[in-house]
Amino acid sequence: MSEPFHSPRTAVGIDFGTTNSSIARRTPGGVQLVRFSNDSQSSRSILYLEKLANGIHSSSGPAAIERYLAAHRQGDQPGRLIQSLKSYLPVQTLTGTEVFGRHYTLEDLISRILADLRVRAEHQFGLPIRHATVGRPVRFVGAETAEDEAFALTRLRAAFVRAGFESIDFELEPLAAAYAYQASLDHSETILIGDFGGGTSDFSLLTLGAKGQRKVLGNAGLPFAGDAFDAKIVRHLIAPALGSDSFARSLNKTLPAVPAWIYANLERWHYLSFLRTRNVLEILASAHKRSLEPEKIEALLALIDQDLGYQLHQAVQRTKNALSREQAAPFVFAGADAGTLDLRTSLTRAQFEAWIAPELAQIAATLDALLAASSASPAEIDRVFLTGGTSFVPALRAIFEMRFPGKMVTGNEFTSVAQGLALASAG
Repeated sequence: MSEPFHSPRTAVGIDFGTTNSSIARRTPGGVQLVRFSNDSQSSRSILYLEKLANGIHSSSGPAAIERYLAAHRQGDQPGRLIQSLKSYLPVQTLTGTEVFGRHYTLEDLISRILADLRVRAEHQFGLPIRHATVGRPVRFVGAETAEDEAFALTRLRAAFVRAGFESIDFELEPLAAAYAYQASLDHSETILIGDFGGGTSDFSLLTLGAKGQRKVLGNAGLPFAGDAFDAKIVRHLIAPALGSDSFARSLNKTLPAVPAWIYANLERWHYLSFLRTRNVLEILASAHKRSLEPEKIEALLALIDQDLGYQLHQAVQRTKNALSREQAAPFVFAGADAGTLDLRTSLTRAQFEAWIAPELAQIAATLDALLAASSASPAEIDRVFLTGGTSFVPALRAIFEMRFPGKMVTGNEFTSVAQGLALASAG
């Protein structure tokens, strides 16, 4: 017998994403999504730690961003803003990090985001929430083996327990999106789901019936998505302006001014948060003295020392989003001292698509392999449903439009996974 919706054991669906998170519950009238302080139905998966007089304080989502930006406006020494924590889950060599002299495990950090999601949902729904159906990708970012996948799930479950949840069920994120789509069906369909977020690209092929029948024909996934596209913008557009191609004098030799690994970390949002260390700042200070283009190294030093990873992420997102609508877009990024860090240039859609061509080719190959493994031809697919923020990239959508002309449908690209998880959580 199913639980009444008012039961204290009411479960929710939680889409804890690399970039954004959403939480929803099933109601007699449908699905209710949590709204956050920015009046959005999704919250940035971001954490801000700051040292206050009474200890270390944490905030997440819109509150974290507000406190971080307020500290910058006031000229205060900023705390630590950390994003894309989900990408670390399969990394067995990463146990945690030190912030303000205190060690935090990855589970500690993620649990603070999850606890805030739970409290926000309890406040809005007026119910205690201790049970959740949680989305997981087909392949976690950085997971190379089945052991890595299991390790990531174990850590994610532990983070939910620390956040106050008593039971957690996992469901593949593209299947959750399919459940959300199924809620509107009055007939049977064979549907292909593509879920493209910040960290992963996931596919599910299944048949859906009007009365809730489901048959999964196949799943596939890749451990990259929007963040990998962002990385190409950083590599080709931003890093050269910050000295990635610069050289320095060393005795009688001319060598790269800055170690390549610093620029590699600059490309990955979850690593960028941790570049602000004494070791890195000393390396950059030394490179600045020896560089043949010291102004570029000074700009890189300002970016890292001022902890401007969030602002850089936003600037990249603005340009990438604009390229989904226009053939060319400006890129503008400046620090507190515009004379030190002021990057202004432009990017065309053709350039961007050339940079991400290898990833697009892998997505296309994985899609074709899924169809082949499922013994399904494009003609047998009734509908194609794409979800996730990265699904707006025109070159990615073109992969599906070419194979399935006239079969594309759209929905709530940012919240369909959470809605489907809520439906799954209610049985």
